[in-house]
Amino acid sequence: MNKDLNGKKIAVLGLGISNVAVISYLLKHDLKALGVYDTRANPPYVDDLPSGIDLRLGPLNIEELKTYDMLVVSPGLSISLPEIAAAGNAGVEIVGDVELFGREVTDVPIIGITGSNGKSTVTALVGYILEKAGIPSAVGANFGNAVFDIYSKRNRMYVLELSSFELETTSSLHLKAGVILNVSEDHLDRYEGSIDKYRDAKHRIFMHCDNIIVNRDDPRTFPANGHYAASFGLDDLSYGREETPETTYLTVNGRRVLDVKDLIICGRHNELNALAAMALADAVGIDRNVQIEALKTFPGLEHRCQLIRELDGVSYYNDSKATNVASAQAAIEGLCSRHPQGIILLAGGLGKGQDFTPLKRYLGKEVSAMFCFGKDADKLLSLDEKYTHSVLNLRQALNSAVQMARPGQAILLSPACASFDQFKGFEERGRVFVNLVRHLKADEE
Repeated sequence: MNKDLNGKKIAVLGLGISNVAVISYLLKHDLKALGVYDTRANPPYVDDLPSGIDLRLGPLNIEELKTYDMLVVSPGLSISLPEIAAAGNAGVEIVGDVELFGREVTDVPIIGITGSNGKSTVTALVGYILEKAGIPSAVGANFGNAVFDIYSKRNRMYVLELSSFELETTSSLHLKAGVILNVSEDHLDRYEGSIDKYRDAKHRIFMHCDNIIVNRDDPRTFPANGHYAASFGLDDLSYGREETPETTYLTVNGRRVLDVKDLIICGRHNELNALAAMALADAVGIDRNVQIEALKTFPGLEHRCQLIRELDGVSYYNDSKATNVASAQAAIEGLCSRHPQGIILLAGGLGKGQDFTPLKRYLGKEVSAMFCFGKDADKLLSLDEKYTHSVLNLRQALNSAVQMARPGQAILLSPACASFDQFKGFEERGRVFVNLVRHLKADEE
C-alpha cells in the first residue's frame, strides 16, 4: 500500500467505474477522511459503494474542495472546471486513478498505449501477445477494467490503454514502453478547439518512459526532444511494410516478418496497429515467434472495422468505434483496395466540433455514396450534394445502402461521430447495426 496516503483527507470526484475501484483501494489506507462527490442527481454505481461512504450529490463547492489534501478526479471531469482548478490553485493535489496506480506499481513493467485511433486494438493485441508468451499480465485503464480492478501481486506485466483525459491527471507513471499511435482531431470540445492542447495531453505518456515508440508518418507523435527508441510507419524502415505486386509484408529493419494475408484483422490501419504492437513487444523482450503466432490468430475487436457478413456479393463492416474523422478515414483507406468497386459509407452522430472536410476527398472516388444521419448530419451532407444522402437514422441508412449496393462493394458503418444523440454509446450503435445486417435476407430467399 502507498503509505503516503495515510493521514490524508481525500475527495473522489465523479462516481464512474474507475473511481468506484479507487474508493475500494483508498479504504485500505488509514485516511483522515474520504468524501465522494458527483454533480449528477442519479449517478451510476451508487449501489456498488461500500457502506458508510460520505456521498454528496449536486454542484461542487469550491471552499469545501479546498479543505482536502487530494482530489481524485474521474476522467470524465475536466480539471479545468472552475471548482477543480480553484482547489488546485489553492494547493490541493489533483490526480486520477492511473496516477495512484503508477505510484503503487513500481516493480512491475507497464506498457502504455495512447492515440486518437487504434489504441484499443493495439492494447488488446499486446495483451494477447503476452498471453501467448505465458506471462501473467492484465489489461485495463481506458480499455475494459479500471486499473485498481486489475491490480494484483500475481501480475508480471500490465498493459494500459490511456486516454488524454486520464493522462491529464497522470504525472509519475513509469512505463517500460509507451506509444502514441496518432494524433488527429478528437475531443476538441474538451480542449477549447485546440489540437495542440489535445496533443500535449497525449504526450504526458512519455514523461517517464524507457522506450518511446512513435508513428513516423505523424509528426504530432514525436516527443519534443526528438528522441525515441523505435518507430512504425507505412514504408519499410524500422517497423514497417514492404509492398509487392502480390502482397504486403510487415517488416522489421527491412526484413520480412509476416505476410499481411496471414492477419485476421484487415486494412492498412490494422497493419500499422500490428507494427506498433510488435515494437512494444520487442521493447519488453517477447520472442518474435510468439509475436508472429499471436498476430496470425488475433481475431480483432468488436466495432473496429469488423466484417459482419457477405451477402449477395456485398461486404458489411461494423466500424462503430470510429467516433472521429481520422478513424473513418483509416477505415476507408484500409478497405478501398479490397473493394475497388466502391464503399457505401454510413456516417453521422455528434461531431464534437470536428472539421469533416477531410472526408470530402473520398466522395465519388473510394466512397461511392454516403448516407448521413444524426445530430450533425447536415455538416456531412454539405460536403458534396451529389454523393451524400439524408436519412433519419441508422436503420434507414442501412436499408437505403442495401438498395444501392452492387456486388463487390462494401457497406461500411464508420460514423466519424460520437453516438450519444441516438444511442447509449458506440457499442450499442454497433450492436444495432450488426443485428440489422444479420437479419438481411439474400435476394433468392
